[in-house]
Amino acid sequence: MIKKDLLIAAILIFTISISCDSPEKNQTEAIVKSPDEDVHIRFGVDDYGKPYYSVLYKDNVVIDTSFLGFEFKNHPPFDDNFKITEIEETAFNQSWDMIWGEQKTINNKYREIAVRLQEKGESQRKFDIIFRAYDDGIGFRYHFPEQEGVDTLIIMDEITEFNLTGDHTTWWIPGDWDSYEWLYNTTKVSGINALELAKSKSGLAASYIPENAVNTPVTMRTDSGLHISFHEAALIDYAGMTLKVNKDELKLTSELVGSDRLGYKVLRKLPFSTPWRTIQISEDAGGLIESKLILNLNEPNKIGEVSWFEPMKYVGIWWEMHLGKSKWDTTRDMSKNIKDKKFSSKHGATTENAKRYIDFAAKNNIGAVLIEGWNTGWEQRPGMDDREGVFDFVTSYPDYDLKEVVKYGKENGVEIIMHHETSAAPRTYEQQMDTAYSLMEALGVHVVKTGYVGPIIPKGEYHHGQWMVNHYNNAMIKAAEHEIAINAHEPIKGTGLRRTYPNMISREGLRGQEFNAWASDGGNPPEHLSIIAFTRMLSGPVDFTPGIFNIKLDPYKEGNQVNTTVAHQLALYVVIYSPIQMVADLPESYEGQPAFQFIRDVAVDWDQSKVLNGEVGDYVTIARKEKGTNNWFVGSITDENEREVTIQFDFLDEDKTYEAIIYRDADDAHWNDKPESISINNMVVKIGDQKTFRLAPGGGLALSVKPVK
Repeated sequence: MIKKDLLIAAILIFTISISCDSPEKNQTEAIVKSPDEDVHIRFGVDDYGKPYYSVLYKDNVVIDTSFLGFEFKNHPPFDDNFKITEIEETAFNQSWDMIWGEQKTINNKYREIAVRLQEKGESQRKFDIIFRAYDDGIGFRYHFPEQEGVDTLIIMDEITEFNLTGDHTTWWIPGDWDSYEWLYNTTKVSGINALELAKSKSGLAASYIPENAVNTPVTMRTDSGLHISFHEAALIDYAGMTLKVNKDELKLTSELVGSDRLGYKVLRKLPFSTPWRTIQISEDAGGLIESKLILNLNEPNKIGEVSWFEPMKYVGIWWEMHLGKSKWDTTRDMSKNIKDKKFSSKHGATTENAKRYIDFAAKNNIGAVLIEGWNTGWEQRPGMDDREGVFDFVTSYPDYDLKEVVKYGKENGVEIIMHHETSAAPRTYEQQMDTAYSLMEALGVHVVKTGYVGPIIPKGEYHHGQWMVNHYNNAMIKAAEHEIAINAHEPIKGTGLRRTYPNMISREGLRGQEFNAWASDGGNPPEHLSIIAFTRMLSGPVDFTPGIFNIKLDPYKEGNQVNTTVAHQLALYVVIYSPIQMVADLPESYEGQPAFQFIRDVAVDWDQSKVLNGEVGDYVTIARKEKGTNNWFVGSITDENEREVTIQFDFLDEDKTYEAIIYRDADDAHWNDKPESISINNMVVKIGDQKTFRLAPGGGLALSVKPVK
């Protein structure tokens, strides 16, 4: 609920009118400052009428003079010859409550200028740029109003520059138009080599990298220690943005994902606004995680209450397929990359197996079961050429009784998560979407995991282009009509739309846990998640599927393993945020494991979240308070380096004493040598206490902290 009493009443509006045609006399500039006045945005047009902006933090330049513009089909570019006709300045301050999330209440406080621009000369075309200055960064977007003689714009390129002030340390993945499933690289800006990495493909099901560009969020640290991260917010009916890298000039320029089929980047009818271009700014790495700038730049909830969805943990018939213990279809071994070769059936999604997982979930405080491979169509491997019309999203395999499984789950207090693998054939999915969602609604199934493995059909479209952005968003909106929440895999990036459509609960969009089971490059390195927390996680919830206890994957995958300790896997339930968290390992892997108690206990929805310490790519420690209780959970992970972390218990209530159950790396633990070596002990803590813990190489620490009754 919005707290209206916090709304700032003072709104200042002023207008600048310029009538002189001389470029020098037309040059003008406007400045907007954040509420705490640490962040400054300067905007102007130069002598030639070229729009530009710069960003300062505490009087130090963060983004130097950077130009803005567009190139169109059938229209001259928006480049120069502009004048400012009006500037509207607004101050805003409201708090709003998250239905689910990292914290209950978020303050949305900023100062804004809306700059009206008009071409000089005959055409007098118009467009606006809106800048918002927050204490934790900036956002700006373009608005194209209605204008005479133009009803539609075809954008060939958006030219938004980010002119850096140094060769910053950067954590980046290639600007792939089809996938975010890359390992993060740590280099200087001048060392970004996305095109060279593109040659490796890294086992991705789809990959297209046309430029030396990076995907967002991309995070940087300056030599002075300032942290900045570039991304976008409110991506609706527009192409996803990558950032093209000019290594010589240390400049990033927007590079929209295109459509080879249609021959443009974006087509929009007037009037319309672009997504927000965002820069989060923090003096320490943790401030990036605590920033709510991306969420605040999105519109409020449009679908009303969503009491039909509750944040939860889930298990599923999933990891066993990646291990090769079972498979998705009933005829062919999907773990073998050999077309048409037949093997004996090891189908995972049987009624009997589903009931086994339901029994395990009911016994262990786990709210749901995901079942993959339940529906017909898996005989045609995702990623093959002929994929349209293959999957049927309402017809089960003969050995799986969908209604019986749902009924058995309800009898045991366990929800079923539906699975819709589209095989990147979205037109097939759209043809069946109403029927599939109606079936789920009739069964009382409220969550679906969607997948888009493979190159997009029709050929010439990409996962992150405007056509697919609209598909993902339209699926989200239609699902809400049927009281269904979506967890999207192979998705478009998160841009804060979970505020507007809170049924968009989570998504993959990163190199996930499954790469540890089958990647030939050794899987995800120990540093992976300590980078993800400061990069990919800034865009929103992450369905990473933690909780692997059988680290060496015995006896299924000789030569593959998870490159962390078990304590690291526990800590991920706190560090990597999602309102649904998978308990990913096989049920038998948890038998007789005392550390499994942390997974039983850990919450998934929070009143507060605090980053206690951390450095990008090295380590991170986060404390979260369970929604509606006084229970706290703490997670800390490290990269391949052993280190000590100190927990300051300043987040606890003053009038309470707490018992902490500590799940830590044992003294001999090591991600490769002894990954399953863990120590569990108890201690009493109160506000003001501090405790130092050792994290093993690739290790972690998980704490369950509850008031003493």
